[in-house]
Amino acid sequence: MTGTAKATLEKAGAAGAADESGPQPRSVRVVLMALMITMLLAMLDNMIVSPAMPTIVGDLGGMAHLSWVVTAYTLATAASTPIWGKLGDMYGRKGAFLTSIVIFLAGSALSGMAQDMGQLIGFRAIQGLGAGGLMVGVMAIIGDLVPPRDRGKYMGMMTGVMAVAMIGGPLVGGTITDHLGWRWAFYINLPLGAVALAMVTAVLHLPKKKAQGRIDYLGAALLTVGISALVLVTTWGGSEYAWGSAVIMELIGIGVASLIGFLFVQKKAAEPIMPLHIFRSRNFSLMSVIGFITGFVMFGAMLFLPLYQQSVQGASATNSGLLLLPLLLAMMAVSMIAGRVTTATGKYKVFPVVGTVLMIVGFFLLAQMDTETSRFTSGVYMAVLGAGMGFLMQITMLVAQNSVEMKDMGVASSSATLFRTLGSSFGVAIMGALFNNRVQDVMSERAGSLGSKATEATAQPSAESLAKLPEVVRDAYQHAVSAGTHSAFLLGAALGVAALIASFFVKETPLRGSGPADKKPAGDADGDSAQAVREPVAEAV
Repeated sequence: MTGTAKATLEKAGAAGAADESGPQPRSVRVVLMALMITMLLAMLDNMIVSPAMPTIVGDLGGMAHLSWVVTAYTLATAASTPIWGKLGDMYGRKGAFLTSIVIFLAGSALSGMAQDMGQLIGFRAIQGLGAGGLMVGVMAIIGDLVPPRDRGKYMGMMTGVMAVAMIGGPLVGGTITDHLGWRWAFYINLPLGAVALAMVTAVLHLPKKKAQGRIDYLGAALLTVGISALVLVTTWGGSEYAWGSAVIMELIGIGVASLIGFLFVQKKAAEPIMPLHIFRSRNFSLMSVIGFITGFVMFGAMLFLPLYQQSVQGASATNSGLLLLPLLLAMMAVSMIAGRVTTATGKYKVFPVVGTVLMIVGFFLLAQMDTETSRFTSGVYMAVLGAGMGFLMQITMLVAQNSVEMKDMGVASSSATLFRTLGSSFGVAIMGALFNNRVQDVMSERAGSLGSKATEATAQPSAESLAKLPEVVRDAYQHAVSAGTHSAFLLGAALGVAALIASFFVKETPLRGSGPADKKPAGDADGDSAQAVREPVAEAV
């Protein structure tokens, strides 16, 4: 380290010691802006691409392989998430993050240039590999730059990015596809990514790291196979293959065997991909469970609420993101308030408890919706659920990061992200299976053979095909959708009870940062020493 760099580091450390809760330096605010742009890229992608799917099929053909355009991306993202976290811990957060951005942008450019469906699927997998490092990089870098006590300020910002992506993504995707062509649904990532890349390169300064051990290649391979198998089970189960089919059973066997092997390898590896000691922290393990359940119910709600509004309440599907406004706005507002309160008080245990209670109440209310429920009433129910999610979405990551040492910040961030991702995959699959089965049963009861034929291919007919159905079948379908959402949302409420039980066991460990948290003794099961807190102070590189 040069003398100038050392002086810079000591000066920054002294300033941080004096007032870690004070205003962030301008360079940190610029980095946070770049991180939010990158986070937006990661969350927008599928939202923008989805409206372009029919046009893509019309241009490239390959309707039979259409689902793989999404599946390849999802698989690559989920499988690479924990690996990116470990690479950041071993070799430095900045290098790993910039690499993931470059890979994501390369995949985006290649996807836009694809000439057939096979190429598009392959390029989407490359894009997904990069995407796996985007969200993890954002969370881990924020963990490096901002003490947990102050990190609550940025909860609302991150939740706001999610809301913007969910509301604006489909609208932007449809507009781009209609006016510029489907290829620009991928090219749009390039200017945004270039801005984030330039800002991070120029302004982000973190200590360089040199790994002492080798990458756990065997553990990485086993984890990749295990995650891929489980994601394929949730993607194919009940759609491509019956749940009890040989293919699904084989995938379950492969997934379980791989993950068991992975656990054994992690015990002996010098640099494990997912160090098992992080699960010794009660708070980290509980946040992993709550994060999994939150992902499970959150994305299930995102899937079935627009379907109910379109099929039963007659809402337009054109701006589907707008249908979720009550939920998303409540989630964003509550997340912002919870973050400010966390920063001001350093307390957080109340938020998982209140959040899970509101989540249970919200899902129970949504389960009561029927064909007569007004949009205003359903909007109020969604706002209750959104408020519950607002208390949970970012606090799970905050507590998980506060529960490990700084050297494990990357793997803690990636593990928390992975559990939420797997939860969303299982949620969409299981709630979808429950919904579809209930729709089929009610359609058969109310419309007989006509009802069965109307939904034999899918329990979710398009608005166009629904309008062409006889009135008796259309009425039966509306009741069937109400019954299906009732079952799915009751499952969400039941899982919320499990999350509530877990939240009661969360330990109120002081957040590192300003005030008494800095006096926390070294060696605490759910915290770091003061020296570990000082580790990521900015250094000239």
